[in-house]
Amino acid sequence: MNKVKKHFSIRDLENLSGIKAHTIRIWEKRYNLLSPERTDTNIRTYTLTSLQKLLNITLLYHNGHKISKIAKIPEGTIATVVKEIVTRSNFKSHTVNAFKLAMINFDQALFLTTYDSLVKDKTFKEVFKETFIPLLNEIGLLWQTETISAAHEHFITHLIKQKITINTEKLQYARPTKKDKIFVAFLPENEIHEIALLYLNYEILLKGYKCVYLGQTIPMENLMDVMKYFDDIFFISYFTVAPEKDKIDKYIQDFKTLVAEYNNPNLWILGRQVHYIDELKVPKFVRTFTSIEEVVTRL
Repeated sequence: MNKVKKHFSIRDLENLSGIKAHTIRIWEKRYNLLSPERTDTNIRTYTLTSLQKLLNITLLYHNGHKISKIAKIPEGTIATVVKEIVTRSNFKSHTVNAFKLAMINFDQALFLTTYDSLVKDKTFKEVFKETFIPLLNEIGLLWQTETISAAHEHFITHLIKQKITINTEKLQYARPTKKDKIFVAFLPENEIHEIALLYLNYEILLKGYKCVYLGQTIPMENLMDVMKYFDDIFFISYFTVAPEKDKIDKYIQDFKTLVAEYNNPNLWILGRQVHYIDELKVPKFVRTFTSIEEVVTRL
């Protein structure tokens, strides 16, 4: 069972805030900004409240507030000052920290407020590229180091998925303007990491193509149903954890057998597992990519 983490080491605080542990200790000693607890072996530990406070302080600090001035702000009003900054129409930077703060607090309102401030003068594509991708990269590292729990990760990724879906729906009303390719987006069996594929679906629609979105953990044989309806299909998939590295070559060969009678098959693959594909064994209809941007330039 996943439990929400309630106590953090100074290294956790460094990972989440981007403020060096040495600096955090100085802020504690000089300005009394944080009050860590001590273990029996005299190791600092911090409560969730302390982490929330540090993230607020970090956002203020990176937005031009001197630490000496921040120390004089009444503790009960720090969060209010932060929200005022986030809601400014000209607030353009340090939003990753604001989103991390929303994640730690399970604060949907802060997430939405921060997002709304971004889309006032940015496209969704710009927001995803400039803010959500760096945020997701940080979240992955924070989860791997157990700085955050799966509960935090699921909360924030669900909200990001919502935004992708909302913006995708706006494009789905328009008829495709390009007819030379039809994309079918799917994840292989046991693959549930969906955000990247959801966003690729958005980019494909933005380029004017039709995309049939199948989603997570699709048995390979089910792809035959789609092939009955469309010509010139470009299957596109994201291999994050599945197939496992010692099963990828077999997966591709099984796919080759599946499409043997289909005219002009195509399979585009992205994701971490791409590195384990043996390029010498890859059929000509399979193309691998190292990034979403590489796919977008190919569309």
